[in-house]
Amino acid sequence: MKIIDTYIIKKFLGTFVYAISLLIVIVIIFDISENLDNFIKNEAPLKAIVFDYYFVFIPYFINLFVYLFTFISVIFFTSKLAGDTEIIAILSSGVSFWRLLFPYLMASIILAVFSFYLDNFLIPKTNQTRRIFKNLYMEKLTKDNDRNIHIQIEKNTFVYVETYSRKLNLGYKFALEKYQDHEIVYKLMADRILWDTTENIWKLKNYFERSIDRSGHQVITTGKEMDTSLVTLETTDLYKIKERFEEMNYFELNDFIHREKQKGSIAYRKYENEKHKRLARPAAIIILTFIGVALSSRKVRGGIGMHLGVGIGLTFSYIFLMQVSTVFSTFGNLGPEIAAWIPNIIYLFIGLYLLQKAPK
Repeated sequence: MKIIDTYIIKKFLGTFVYAISLLIVIVIIFDISENLDNFIKNEAPLKAIVFDYYFVFIPYFINLFVYLFTFISVIFFTSKLAGDTEIIAILSSGVSFWRLLFPYLMASIILAVFSFYLDNFLIPKTNQTRRIFKNLYMEKLTKDNDRNIHIQIEKNTFVYVETYSRKLNLGYKFALEKYQDHEIVYKLMADRILWDTTENIWKLKNYFERSIDRSGHQVITTGKEMDTSLVTLETTDLYKIKERFEEMNYFELNDFIHREKQKGSIAYRKYENEKHKRLARPAAIIILTFIGVALSSRKVRGGIGMHLGVGIGLTFSYIFLMQVSTVFSTFGNLGPEIAAWIPNIIYLFIGLYLLQKAPK
């Protein structure tokens, strides 16, 4: 590490912190004005507004705009270095252009690791508090499903519940069916199904159980009540949770995807998209950093304004491309890992081309 490396890293990170801090204040002010009616209408306590919503909102906001402000920070101070002919002086002193990129690489790796930690560990934890607040005072993130709930809980195992009350943990007209080679081998029915929160098991009321072996022989059992842990049904399967993945860290997200795949369900695709986006986003910081250096290291008449305009345009096109590929992955045949990494691959080639054309 040379003095110039330390200087560039401090400028990079300092500009990033300063720029995003200013915007956080502006965004919070606009958000307060937008949600003030909800806060007053639902009588949200001031302490909860400050600490349970806006305080934990800061990491979420930083990570949401980390690409944009990484790019702006690089362009802002690098354009200033180029405008003051400092880059020309550095290159004239014998430092190669590729060596000049080293401090940018180090600073972008710091931001990428920071973003990875925020996205996969800190934000899911803070989101638990933020989402509880939103559910109470802003919008309902959890709500009961409509009638006639059909779900797959395991491979070849299906559950039907006519209605389910999340508040009472109680469902009506329950049925479970297991199939083997497209033929039913087991059926369990009950008038009511109740989740026992003390024992963490389902209790069936007025049940009817039928098992069928390969020879077609049937065994039928009936009764008033059955305690069972054999039904691998979760209460969260029976009601809607909006964007549940926001509360899951990296390992919880992996476990959820694994369970959904074991069930044979296709609900995992949205969560797998989120998983790969969390891995791709930190890499984007490094790629966009080098694009920013390549664009702003040349001294031009337009100065910082021209660099910022081009840079912001590229950043928003990256975000747009990420959203488009996510839609194709969620509702089409594009793989989640391909959808997450396509923007990075495209902009990696753009970055390499711009670096080749940069003044050396």
